[in-house]
Amino acid sequence: MSIEDFLNPESWMENAQGPRYVQLRRRLEDSIQSGLLKANAPLPAEREIATLTGLSRVTVRRAMQDLVDRGIIVQRQGSGSFVSDGTPKVEQSLSRLTSFTEDMARRGLSSRAEWLTRGLFTPSPDEVIALALSSGEQVARLSRLRTANDKPMAIERASLPADILPNPDLVEKSLYEVLDKDGNRPERAIQKISAINLEQDDAELLSVPIGAAGLRIERTSYLANRRVVEFTRSIYRGDAYDFVAELQLAHT
Repeated sequence: MSIEDFLNPESWMENAQGPRYVQLRRRLEDSIQSGLLKANAPLPAEREIATLTGLSRVTVRRAMQDLVDRGIIVQRQGSGSFVSDGTPKVEQSLSRLTSFTEDMARRGLSSRAEWLTRGLFTPSPDEVIALALSSGEQVARLSRLRTANDKPMAIERASLPADILPNPDLVEKSLYEVLDKDGNRPERAIQKISAINLEQDDAELLSVPIGAAGLRIERTSYLANRRVVEFTRSIYRGDAYDFVAELQLAHT
């Protein structure tokens, strides 16, 4: 059976109960649960669903939004709506300085890291400037693919002064846990967030199409004495993260 036949209102709407958008939402869920629409499969456009069902675009949009909010489908800018592959949707606060491991544990998600690079290296010009390194100093680099419930979420590329992290191999799960033991956990950070389209290497690591929406985050973290302790450049899946900041009215 095709999705068009499955959405034919004569086969389900007459005996369904509840608001029309709830009826449609349940029908779409049934199409996914039955395997008619599989993970990452595209859904018909809202306009097409409205035509197939005889429902208004407002009703269709509300049903689709319910499915998006529950993580059952994902919407990709310029591409349409797709069945979720189970990748968690994370709402990340911009007001707290926490590690990826801590963030996922707080949400009840299991986190894992696939190491891409780990060791001591000669710093690049960007690292020398960002970490305020002197001539001849080395830098500890930690690059890893971060997953939540076995779904790729982000690529983290962290750089630290070698005297702060002389043995990068000590980091198994949480970098901040290792730094905390030595009294070097950062207390504040400045972040810059940019919207990007993922290039081939990063897209393949994150299991998304080339050109998919992503977020680039550059973070410079500081100790209490204002020394730079960490310079991180991360790439996040755009369909897996919402970054949230609390704003307050400025009093003049």
